[in-house]
Amino acid sequence: MGVVNSGKSELLLVAVTLLAGVSWMFSKEAVLLMPPLLFMALRFALAGLVLGLAGWRQLRRMSRDKYWRSFKVGVVFGLAMSFWIMGLSVGSHVGEGAFLTSLGVVLVPVVARLVFKETPPASTWVALPVAASGLALLSLDGGFQAELGQLFYIASACVFALFFTLNSRAANDAVVRAANGEQMRRERVPAVALTTVVLFTVGLVTACGSLLLEDWPTAIANFTPVMLGWVVASATVGTAMRFFVQTYAQSLTVHSHGVVIMVLEPMWTALFAVFWFGESMSAVQISGCLMIFLSLMVNRWSSVRRLLKAWL
Repeated sequence: MGVVNSGKSELLLVAVTLLAGVSWMFSKEAVLLMPPLLFMALRFALAGLVLGLAGWRQLRRMSRDKYWRSFKVGVVFGLAMSFWIMGLSVGSHVGEGAFLTSLGVVLVPVVARLVFKETPPASTWVALPVAASGLALLSLDGGFQAELGQLFYIASACVFALFFTLNSRAANDAVVRAANGEQMRRERVPAVALTTVVLFTVGLVTACGSLLLEDWPTAIANFTPVMLGWVVASATVGTAMRFFVQTYAQSLTVHSHGVVIMVLEPMWTALFAVFWFGESMSAVQISGCLMIFLSLMVNRWSSVRRLLKAWL
């Protein structure tokens, strides 16, 4: 039964990466028609509402401390998503942006080292120069021409790394040191409740950014059913469904190889961008994307090795 659950979990996680790739297309279509931060505010508020209905019982049992920890994670995620959507709005290549954003996975151990003094695995120090080589190939194609969109994507990757670290800590039990020096066990935040609070907080953060930087009266006056369609599609399929399926898949087995499977997201996104928007890349840009993908695999080498052993 465990083998069956593990296989089911892996198939569902592949579906999650497909949903994530499709979500990039929905979001790009939306920001072509409406202010990007306003779109994110509507998308995440709606997604939080949908997921909140599913996790209402967990939310009712949450303590104030758990809500506060979840809110702090959501603020960081909101900042990362703000950078990401700005990159998607002004960037010229969706597929390239997906690979740049995925650098956040490589940077997780580095952030954990800088912020929480954790010792990163040796594979991190191999993956970083490989990722840097890929980044150079993307930026130096035809001479140095780093676009604003690329800078937004890189900024989002750095903040995503902090989010991944904080989210993992919130979702798992941990032993922490209190102000008086005593050690105490901090309980994990239930997955659905954590995700719901985080999604609502992202909606709040991006709404504040939109109020400061975007013209709401004009956006509301020009709002159309097509815009609403992209918001609903992104909120339900690209956000609520994606996180729900991911949470369910990871609950099926502790031996899930999700950390490996999830690196498929930029590959799907790049392929979808080719067929959806007719995007193309030069050989140098493709080489850069492949180098970044290789860095993701190197960074997760221990999981890759276990996955290969399981399949063989």
